[in-house]
Amino acid sequence: MSNNRSGVFFGGLMLGATIGTLTGLLVAPRTGRETRKLLKKSADALPELAEDLSTSVQIQADRFSVSALRNWDETLDRLREAIAAGVDASQRESQVLKRQKAQEDSDPLPQQLEHS
Repeated sequence: MSNNRSGVFFGGLMLGATIGTLTGLLVAPRTGRETRKLLKKSADALPELAEDLSTSVQIQADRFSVSALRNWDETLDRLREAIAAGVDASQRESQVLKRQKAQEDSDPLPQQLEHS
């Protein structure tokens, strides 16, 4: 989950930096020609920035997917172990109850009658 958060953080950081740069360019005391030149350079850099951001987000998503899959596999393994342990315990308890029942059935007189 932290990989996903870092990808989102990085994306937000890049978006914030881009917006801050554009805002700074627009409010800076420059001539129109200088501002247009800087905006053009920034606009030319945007596709590369977007590609870097997209790649970063994809890498983070892939890491998250691998991590989530590994966690899911570990959870399924623990669940299988718990089910197997429950089945074993149930079978043992069933055998104990059968033995007790067989022992009670094999006694000729119940304990109460022996004391009379």
